[in-house]
Amino acid sequence: MKRLHLCYALLFTLGFFNCKSAQKTTALAPVSEVSKVISNYEKLSSIKNVAQIIKKNPVDHFDENYEIWFEQPIDHEDPSKGTFMQRVLLGFKQPESPVIVELQGYGIYTDQSGELAKHYEANQLTIEHRYFKNSRPEHIDWNTLTIKNAANDQALIIDAIRDALFPNAKFVTTGISKGCQTTMAHRRFFPNNVDASVCYVGPLNYQREDPRVYSFLNHVGTTEDRAKVKAFQELCFENRAALLDLMKQEAKTKNFTWEFGIDKAIDYTILEYAFAFWQWGVPPESIPFGDISPEDIYKHLIKVVGYSFFEDRSVSDLQPYFWAALTEQGIYGYETAPFKKYLNTDKIYTFDWAFPEGISKTYDLKPMQKIRAFLNTTAEKILFIYGEYDAWSATAVVLENNPKQREMYKYIHPKGDHKTRISSFNSKTQTEIYSIIDSWIFN
Repeated sequence: MKRLHLCYALLFTLGFFNCKSAQKTTALAPVSEVSKVISNYEKLSSIKNVAQIIKKNPVDHFDENYEIWFEQPIDHEDPSKGTFMQRVLLGFKQPESPVIVELQGYGIYTDQSGELAKHYEANQLTIEHRYFKNSRPEHIDWNTLTIKNAANDQALIIDAIRDALFPNAKFVTTGISKGCQTTMAHRRFFPNNVDASVCYVGPLNYQREDPRVYSFLNHVGTTEDRAKVKAFQELCFENRAALLDLMKQEAKTKNFTWEFGIDKAIDYTILEYAFAFWQWGVPPESIPFGDISPEDIYKHLIKVVGYSFFEDRSVSDLQPYFWAALTEQGIYGYETAPFKKYLNTDKIYTFDWAFPEGISKTYDLKPMQKIRAFLNTTAEKILFIYGEYDAWSATAVVLENNPKQREMYKYIHPKGDHKTRISSFNSKTQTEIYSIIDSWIFN
């Protein structure tokens, strides 16, 4: 009925139901001409589960920008659980141009065009992940936060937007880090929902605390640089009491709290340093050493690690990430054996504490193993980008079983970190990468 009301309103506006011209209505208003004057806003409004549309000021190369709110099932297999609102952004250029679908692993933080949409001057559809930021219901049923439900969210939105605005366009999904994980999962459940995918720096973990991370950190970079990282961590532990006092001062000033207490917070921060160092490409020459003050040690430690991975308010915002990591997608832990004399233990420090209050769940190995099997048997037209030194490359996708026959590709930027993009590569490699994507978009 919604579609009919829109069409009737348009016909009245154009005067097609004027009594004097009633006999000529069919001749004067063929469907093809009526469709030309229906705006994108009206087309989006006709989508069944769109609850709200806000037209925004155009940004970048887009001619029109929209914020769209989809009413989605909390559980796609059990409609009785109700619905939640999911935020989507659309940057419109041309109906026949490619549509780059940015699958966020977290919330949406910008309406700017991503690397692919910018390169191709394409349309861009950005989908916020369920239960993050603005797409977070007041009360979350954590057991409904699964990669399968998220993939269903994305497929429903992609199908609706394609039918409404882009019936003849090519669709390419892309995602960064957890967004890459999201992209892989979407293709595993809906392999033909889009034409191709480009995944950036996304891990494929096989266990909750994947041990490949430990081996990677013990071999990445040069022996000299790894020794500098470890020496700084030892320097932190040797000055632990002073660093703890500084953290307490910060906590008081900024009203910081930690679920596992501030004593554990300083230890976790020091242990995280190695992972963060390699993940973000910190220059080895920036590591302080020698006779330096606790203040300078603390300043560098926090500059590299920050507070946002352990502090309570940040953990609350990241709670959906931790749930997914601890139940399906995996994460890592911290080896304490190298620092046993400081910590009096050699047990792996884990993220058990990061479960939502009052609920936990056993890690399920099957979802990531099924994605692995999909990538190595039937997946087609997916290109992966990684940085060689990025700590998350420890669990990067490994392509097997004649991947090029299925147009599966993987590019690793030498010494690259988690910020690695296509633009990070030399011009020859960039041309090679874009020629592959060109073949998917324009053929």
